[in-house]
Amino acid sequence: MSEMKTRPTDASVEAFIASVDNAGRREDALALLPIMNRVTGTQPHMWGDSLIGYGEYAYSRADGSRHRFFLTGFSPRKANLVVYLMAGVGQHAGKLARLGRHKHSSSCLYLGRLRSVDLDVLAELVADDLAIMRQRYPEHTL
Repeated sequence: MSEMKTRPTDASVEAFIASVDNAGRREDALALLPIMNRVTGTQPHMWGDSLIGYGEYAYSRADGSRHRFFLTGFSPRKANLVVYLMAGVGQHAGKLARLGRHKHSSSCLYLGRLRSVDLDVLAELVADDLAIMRQRYPEHTL
């Protein structure tokens, strides 16, 4: 059975954010942290070296292996602040149109700077995505 490389750790979220080299990315992560805490209603945990995750769900792959991952999260990457919408970004087209400047892939929302997006819309996106994930994975933890 294959093991996932990205797992929850006991590392400090605050220490990780403080270690981010890019000052703008660090400031954005510090600003996003309380928003994510409020929307999820819980405190984050580090997943691997650089992912800040909230909650957890278990899923099975086609090969039968079971894995777990966070329900939502974010990461201050070198190029962007990434918000993870695990139910899939495509389900949120209407809100994405109101979000402001961003790029996205299937489950990742790439934000250059938080000041370029509507934070209320971002909070709605995360809340809506969490609702979908909770319904899809009823045995989740958050």
